[in-house]
Amino acid sequence: MNVLFLCTGNSCRSILGEAIFNHLAPAGWRAMSAGSKPTGKVHPRSLALLASAGISTGGYYSKSWDNLPTAPDIVITACASAARETCPAYLGPVLRTHWGVEDPAHATGTDEEIDAAFMETYRILRARIEAFFALNLDVLKHDKAALKTKMDKIANIVV
Repeated sequence: MNVLFLCTGNSCRSILGEAIFNHLAPAGWRAMSAGSKPTGKVHPRSLALLASAGISTGGYYSKSWDNLPTAPDIVITACASAARETCPAYLGPVLRTHWGVEDPAHATGTDEEIDAAFMETYRILRARIEAFFALNLDVLKHDKAALKTKMDKIANIVV
């Protein structure tokens, strides 16, 4: 199954989601990421954080949802609607869920405070992805309604 992590800029949240997902994914599951208005670059703090967590950073780049290598089966939006951010709506016959996370690219303050914002985003996404992989995916991938219900509940996980 192909999972698309989608946000606006494809420089932080969706890249972190893609990398964490692929790092933890069992055989048959693969993530990709994209943005509705990609920035054209991955935020260096995202790459540094992934590397420090032992997750490969090779091959990640900011890209448009118009350039996906394959069609997704599941789309996970990561934009934070609480911040009045417009969440892109992927059009296509896919299962959709929203795992909103604040964009650490907009964090301000000291280097430590900005690093903490990136770490919080990482921890939330990792906890949600770990919860996703704890599901009985062999059964749920054949029951889209049940899978959507479980994925929508995962959106409430915070750390």
